[in-house]
Amino acid sequence: MGVVNVTPDSFSDGGLYLDAEAAVAHGARMAAAGASILDVGGESTRPGAKPVDAREELRRVLPVVERLAASGHTVSVDTAKLEVARAALDAGASIVNDVSAFRFEPRLAELVAEHGARCCLMHMLGEPRTMQEDPRYGDVVAEVRAFLEERLAFALARGVPEASVWLDPGIGFGKTVEHNLELLRRLDEIVAIGRPVVVGTSRKSFLGRLAGGRAEGERLPGTIATNVLALERGASIFRVHDVAPVADALRVAAATVAP
Repeated sequence: MGVVNVTPDSFSDGGLYLDAEAAVAHGARMAAAGASILDVGGESTRPGAKPVDAREELRRVLPVVERLAASGHTVSVDTAKLEVARAALDAGASIVNDVSAFRFEPRLAELVAEHGARCCLMHMLGEPRTMQEDPRYGDVVAEVRAFLEERLAFALARGVPEASVWLDPGIGFGKTVEHNLELLRRLDEIVAIGRPVVVGTSRKSFLGRLAGGRAEGERLPGTIATNVLALERGASIFRVHDVAPVADALRVAAATVAP
C-alpha cells in the first residue's frame, strides 16, 4: 500500500504532492514500483496536526482519486469523513482506510456496505491532536486486540461482510516506543483475530529514536526491518512511502516464510 499524501503538513512528505498532478504522478510511480494499493489522504493524522474541513479535504483528494482509479489502480481513501468517503467511492476508490475505525462517523460502515467496498479499521488512542499525550495501557496488545474485535463486530452488524474488513493495530497512534515494539513482538495475537492485518511503520518517529535520532528521510532501514518482522508474524498489507526497497525486502523475506 503506497502512501499518497495530498497534504501540506504530513510528518514525512507534507507539501511534496499537494498539487494533483504531482500526486497522480507519484502514485503512478509507486504502482510501477510494486504498490498494489494507492492510499490517498488529504488530512494529516500526525500527532498535533490541525483538522481539515470536508470541503478542503475533498478539494485535495478527489482529483487524485479520480485519475488514479481511471488509470486502473486500486485506490484507497484515507479519511474518517462520510462526505469525503462517499465522493471518493463514487470517483472510483474501492477501500476506505479510517484511522478512527468508524468511531468518528459511524455511518461510514453503512456506506462501505452499500458500495461493496473494503475497509481498514485502525486502533488509535483518542484522536490525532491528543493521541501522543502520555498514552497508557495495562496490556497494549490485549487492549488493541479487544478494540479491533469490537470494531469488527460493529462493522459486521451494519452489513459489512467480514471478508471486506482489514485491521490495523495503529503503530504510532497513541503509543510509546515500547508500545509499538510490543505490538510488533506480539503481532500474531492481532493476526489471530482472523482478518488481514495492515501495518504502517514507514518512517515513523519511533524508528528514528531506536536508531539514534535518525530524521524521517533516514528511516528506511528501520522501515524495512519492521515490515519484514511483521510479515513473519502474519501481517499481509504494508503501508509504506518507499515502495520499491520495501517490496524487494518483503519478496526476499517471503521466500523464507513457510506457506
